[in-house]
Amino acid sequence: MTFSPAILAEQLAELECLVDRPARYIVAFSGGLDSSVLLHALANLPIEGENRVSVVAIHIDHGLQPESSSWSELCKVTAAKLGVEFRSINVNVQLDSGKGPEASAREARYSALQTELRNDDWLLSAHHREDQAETLLFNLIRGSGPAGIAGIGSIRRFGPGWLARPMLNINRADIEIYASDNELRWAEDPSNTDRRFDRNFLRHEVMPDLKLRWPDIAARLQRSAGHAGEASQLLLELAETDLKSLGPSSARIPIDELTSLSAARQRNIIRFALRDQGLSTPTAIQLDRIMSEVIPAREDAQPLVTWPGAAVRRYRNGLYLMPETLIAAIESMPILGDELLLGPGLGRLTFEAGTDIGLSKELFDGGLTVKARTGGERISLFGQAHTRELKNLLQESGIVPWMRDRLPLVYSGDHLVAVGDLWLAADAVSDPGIAVRWVGRPALH
Repeated sequence: MTFSPAILAEQLAELECLVDRPARYIVAFSGGLDSSVLLHALANLPIEGENRVSVVAIHIDHGLQPESSSWSELCKVTAAKLGVEFRSINVNVQLDSGKGPEASAREARYSALQTELRNDDWLLSAHHREDQAETLLFNLIRGSGPAGIAGIGSIRRFGPGWLARPMLNINRADIEIYASDNELRWAEDPSNTDRRFDRNFLRHEVMPDLKLRWPDIAARLQRSAGHAGEASQLLLELAETDLKSLGPSSARIPIDELTSLSAARQRNIIRFALRDQGLSTPTAIQLDRIMSEVIPAREDAQPLVTWPGAAVRRYRNGLYLMPETLIAAIESMPILGDELLLGPGLGRLTFEAGTDIGLSKELFDGGLTVKARTGGERISLFGQAHTRELKNLLQESGIVPWMRDRLPLVYSGDHLVAVGDLWLAADAVSDPGIAVRWVGRPALH
């Protein structure tokens, strides 16, 4: 397949059959050959009038090469010649993250690009057929499953919009011909020839030898990726069906019901549930640890498996999937109105007057404070005769251990009058009163 603006328009039209029409095209514009060709073809689409979608080119400066500032300037000049809106963004790549320079740069790049997207924008990336082949080989070597072998998808959700790759069916040779025919200028990143990076080794050492034996190797591998993609989709559909049968939440999976299924379906459900929660997926080793250490653990144990971006815990009969870093503890703060923000991930407390039973207005007039749990708290519950230790209440109610020190405790002076919206103190209640609501609270059970 040769390449032209007309062919690009056909590829974009096919993607529009899958999702909503784009509000804008946001081009991930590195200034290299591939993205330069994509931007040029996009600016010259054979579409006029109201059907033309506006284009924005965004260059991400990783600051990893001495020439990076000149690349940004080249991108700016190129976009101006094409009449395309341009923006350059500097990012800080965390090279000490343990993920490797390629993965760290990619993470910083996509994080910055995601913040630029509005609803229904399409972020366009210039991945082509050889990129797909390299990705498949790379993931095979890593021991990836069907999702990894499926390689690069043509379009997927990305923040408020979509990440689309309309050039996956285009050969690199056709891209080079297009660039030559249109006398395009582009930047060459010297790191792209550094064989120390796995993908570069595959690109420059492995793929040329494969092409000598099988000239159409990229197309063959792309077909394999397509078959793996279909298998991966079937696994996703099975996981979604299985997960719905286990309960309403993908953040807490009942272990008794989970273990009634085969081990393969258990692993499939866990991968899907993590993805459904927006968490990073585990490696095969991490998933094996979940299966061998977390799921079969005693109910009174608190096993934990973590990796960058996610954590899996067990408490009683629940398998809990959550971010790697727990939300911060509650800070002491006064209640000054009818709403109190508790901090990132903790939601807010609201106070609604006129309910049948709630905290008395006199308490609010005297001033209330939210504090964190420190231990030793006691409360006389409304409707019960005896004072109870908060520690015992939390255990009996099945509050997960990692949230027990993150509950908002409401005090009148030194007197505990409410624990979030879970319990009220008997001597703090009036009828009618002021109800305590914990909006957006994290999972407690």
